Amino acid sequence: MAVSPVDQAVITRALIAAADEMGVKLIRSAHSPVVREAQDCSAAIMDRKGRVVAQADLIPIQLGSVTHTFRACLEHHPLETLEEGDFLINNDPYAGGQHLPDIFLFSPIFLDGVLIGVTATVVHHIDLGGGAPGLNPNAGDVHEEGITFPPSRYSVERDWKGGPFERLVRANVRMPEATIGDINAQFAANAVGGERLKDLCRKFGADTVFAAMDEMLDYSERRIRAAIAAAPDGTYTGEAWLDDDGKGDEPVPVRASLTIDGEAISVDFTGTAAQVRSNMNSPFASTVSSAIACIKAVLTDPDIPFNEGAERAITVTAPYGSILNPKPPAPVRARLLPSYRVVNSVMNALAKAVPDRVIAPGFDTTTVSCLSHRGEDGYNIYLEIFGGGFGAGPDNDGCDAVDSMLSNCSNIPIEAMESDYPFFRVEDYSLRSSSGGAGRQRGGMGFQRIYRVLTEDVTFATYGDRFRIAPEGVFGGAPGAKAETFVERGGQKIPLASKQQFSLQPDDRLVVRTGGGGGFGPPGDRAAALIETDAADGFAGNTGS
Repeated sequence: MAVSPVDQAVITRALIAAADEMGVKLIRSAHSPVVREAQDCSAAIMDRKGRVVAQADLIPIQLGSVTHTFRACLEHHPLETLEEGDFLINNDPYAGGQHLPDIFLFSPIFLDGVLIGVTATVVHHIDLGGGAPGLNPNAGDVHEEGITFPPSRYSVERDWKGGPFERLVRANVRMPEATIGDINAQFAANAVGGERLKDLCRKFGADTVFAAMDEMLDYSERRIRAAIAAAPDGTYTGEAWLDDDGKGDEPVPVRASLTIDGEAISVDFTGTAAQVRSNMNSPFASTVSSAIACIKAVLTDPDIPFNEGAERAITVTAPYGSILNPKPPAPVRARLLPSYRVVNSVMNALAKAVPDRVIAPGFDTTTVSCLSHRGEDGYNIYLEIFGGGFGAGPDNDGCDAVDSMLSNCSNIPIEAMESDYPFFRVEDYSLRSSSGGAGRQRGGMGFQRIYRVLTEDVTFATYGDRFRIAPEGVFGGAPGAKAETFVERGGQKIPLASKQQFSLQPDDRLVVRTGGGGGFGPPGDRAAALIETDAADGFAGNTGS
């Protein structure tokens, strides 16, 4: 049926607002600081066919895979079999999921007994069991990383709320109040989205809302295809490198071949490294999300809604058994490290097609800092996700000290850490003034965080990258600075690897330094006024020499 332009606009904005409200509810209801403060979570609304139509502006890597994760659930539990009060859950990296901490929860929404849509949330949970608190960088397979919830269907009243499934989860995690509390926040957010969807159907009629949802998907597809058509046809290649595989010292390549053909793009990652023995493997859903996020960011305008329609013009393939499409039971916890090299390799390929629309590589690495302590009352686990400096663009400097584009997390305020984690103290949180790559437009600065350990039995676990290979500048720009992590113990400096676990002692100072972004264009072309501002702000710049 046809929907009037006015009704279409109202319903579209209402659905997007409902998804945003779900995200706010999720953050405000969460227990763990990684969700409550860092906002490592996402929310979406799907139509009655299970297609994502509206998403909150939260974590791109999670949002881009909602469809894949839900589709795996439907293979076992088709839409027509769902009943009111059901929920679907999935965190299986080998069944449409990402890594185990990201639990996807889906709630079918019914009005007068008719399925009108599905609400979805995903949260990064601070601990799901496994071989170490919060993070196990030494995992040899996915089973050592935590508990897997395959695509499954349960009843909220029967199986949760003190039922057998809630008891199963509670028995397999180290901080059950945090995990159960964050899952309850997901249920609450899904319920909010469900009520908003019901309100729309009552006001406009379900058939009108369904037709408006169809048009939302078609509109995004038309806009994406028009943007692709404006780029020159051809096949373009790009590559990027990880420092290592977490076991040895050899760089790990990620290679992309991108073909623009009229209104469609295909990306093929043949030539990328085989899967590795460490946790640096990217499930295929993460690979697809990363490639699509880069293409949309480079080629399209920000006003285009990112829904399933945006994916129709983009095809992504990666060899089975590669680091971007691993075979089970390979560990995948650090999947964002190769995912960021997906972004870099696709960006490098697009630079040959549309050089005026790309940016230089940024720090583009998720550095996970996990400190855990086991006391008389059980475990207390701090986990935070760090970014660094953004790459510079043709008309702008890179942003300083922000999370990278796929993750988009906020920092956890120092005051919140002091309240929740009495076993350490933050002594420094500052910009690294010489970490951004020099250029006509400079790269963004990274930062450092220094923790003072206050008690015994504290363990640090981490994974990151850019310790060996700096983010390069483009078109004559200088590279950003590399990252480093070390422990100051007495008068001794103990360098730490980018991917490891380390036991800390009382009075240790743990120093985590993230890298900067690459510069864009020759440093000699930087405007005099900007140079004066840099000097006034204390920005030194990395020259790469």
